[in-house]
Amino acid sequence: FEEYMNVKTQNNGKLSKNDRQKLIVSELQASPTIRASDLAAELNVSSETIRRDLEELESRGLISRTYGGASRPMTTEPEVAKRDLLYLRQRELIAKEVSGFINHRDIVLIGGGATTSHVARRLAADKHDLIVITDSLVIASILATNTTIRVQICPGTYNAKEGCVCGAETVEYLKNIYANHAILGTSGLTEDGVSNADMDIAATYRTMVHRANEVTVAADHSKIARMALSVYAPWQSITNLVTDQEPCDEELQRALKFAGVRVTIARDVWGGQ
Repeated sequence: FEEYMNVKTQNNGKLSKNDRQKLIVSELQASPTIRASDLAAELNVSSETIRRDLEELESRGLISRTYGGASRPMTTEPEVAKRDLLYLRQRELIAKEVSGFINHRDIVLIGGGATTSHVARRLAADKHDLIVITDSLVIASILATNTTIRVQICPGTYNAKEGCVCGAETVEYLKNIYANHAILGTSGLTEDGVSNADMDIAATYRTMVHRANEVTVAADHSKIARMALSVYAPWQSITNLVTDQEPCDEELQRALKFAGVRVTIARDVWGGQ
């Protein structure tokens, strides 16, 4: 912020469009919302200029427009079949780290998703005599390749986009489960906690968090500092975060440290990511 203000001072109180837009994005890292009128006054430009800046930033997916201003971008996700094609190597590395938290014969809750599907493949290869409860038909079929793993699928309404079940039946079923560990994916990670783009699936994950002794969130770097519709767990409820890059958002870093979350960065053996 100070860097941009120094540039502004040197240029007779004006910033270039590029610097203005960088400042707007930077301020939204520090505060979840910002008013257009405050930006116009602070940057000494017209409301119309700020409106154009916000429109352009929104078109690039860097912010979300709100009435009278802007907020951090809300994450919406493509269906799980499309997400499965992204970040394959990173997810394999994440899955390897997550597998290390699970013991043979554990009872494990696994939420559906692209990254957790990789975790399921790793568990099927590495572990024996697990009991796994999942909302995902994909994860159930992956784990079924290991005949020592007992798989139970939650009841509920089928969500074809995500390949999982959800709804009131799913939540009620999970309320009667106790597990050593829950392994969950996410649509977004912010200082407020872990979120999902679907409210019904978030309700499932929220219940899984409450029914497990330890909770691991597995997320690639694209989820860092991204907000989604429904926060399903604050960081105080999470034991481990496994990702492929250090979280660079300062507010998120502070929240993780304050909650005592163990952060594991999954890297290649050669030292890369």
